[in-house]
Amino acid sequence: MTGHLKSLSLIFAGGGTGGHFFPALAIADRVCELAGDKCEKKITFVGTARGIEYRLRDTLGYPLHVINVRGLERSLTLKNLAVPLLALKSLWQARTLLKKTIPDLVIGTGGYVSWPVLRMAEMMKIPVVLQEQNSYPGVATRQLAQFAARVYLGYDEAREFISNQVPLVLTGNPVRRGITSGNRAQALEHFKLDPSRKTILILGGSQGARAINEAVLKSLESRPLPESYQLLWQTGMNDYAEVTRRLGESANRHAIFLFEKRMDLVYAAADMVIARAGAISLAEIESVTLPALLVPYPQAAGDHQRKNAHASGSRGFAEVIDPNQLTGVDLLGTAVAMCSDGRVDAMRQRLRQHVAGRKPAVDVIAEDILKLVITAQEARLDRSAIGS
Repeated sequence: MTGHLKSLSLIFAGGGTGGHFFPALAIADRVCELAGDKCEKKITFVGTARGIEYRLRDTLGYPLHVINVRGLERSLTLKNLAVPLLALKSLWQARTLLKKTIPDLVIGTGGYVSWPVLRMAEMMKIPVVLQEQNSYPGVATRQLAQFAARVYLGYDEAREFISNQVPLVLTGNPVRRGITSGNRAQALEHFKLDPSRKTILILGGSQGARAINEAVLKSLESRPLPESYQLLWQTGMNDYAEVTRRLGESANRHAIFLFEKRMDLVYAAADMVIARAGAISLAEIESVTLPALLVPYPQAAGDHQRKNAHASGSRGFAEVIDPNQLTGVDLLGTAVAMCSDGRVDAMRQRLRQHVAGRKPAVDVIAEDILKLVITAQEARLDRSAIGS
């Protein structure tokens, strides 16, 4: 497929949260692998200085170009007065970058940063594609889909919110290929956990989840965790100090961390997970066949996390707790019961059957992107020939 592809130039625009950034990284890595060593590759990421992409810039593996853009605050605030000016500035910054890099294709994975880059690319007649993670598409996808050569969907439910004039491809959500390669013994050693205990992973997404953290703390304060269990707990930056303070000496039995780059080891160490229902978190959880207890974020746009969670629950991969009833739930008690009564084992078996034989979404998307690059380069050559 890529035998005559001597070079490629791509821009990935998406970030802010891990849910928008990690799909872009997964696709970029796979495109480079499939293109091969003989292909000259120029990959550029575009993000903001406030997003997770900026915090990970030193280990990203690709150059990160920062532009100034922000969305409207939901509350009335003077900050919203600056949004139109920043939008114009970000379009100019995007134009400067596109003229400099001359990409074959621009890939948007959501977040505010994707809008100016893809909108300017369309104005400059550069092909664009979108990868939409959620069952309810984000603002950027809904506004930009009309200009896209493809929209790759993580959930089929997203179709009803996008024009049927747009080429939609249901792929599922892309995850990093190394995410499934974690070794359990190495993972337990990495986090200094006891191999004889079952490990409950608490995962709030790249920014943590205060409501889940508080519910877990209340469970521990009302009833000790059985000795045969331990926690692997991503608190997020804002809650780490409070969690460790309230755990006291008992924190030594568990592994508490703010954020972990080696998510392959995080998943490998776990027997089950308590998590939000972000699309990429769910895609990763399913790819590593990890049974879940899901608490969807109630303020997600279009209530998409609740829809994501119930889609997973309806397939028997997870149990779902209504976030509005979280304060009355013994979260850890529910997780322990799921492990002890066979529900976790049954979920894991269903997940293994689901994953077996399926082509990974990242492969489907990367292969199609390479085809689009070839088409774009051939069209450019044709225009040059006509012009000469």
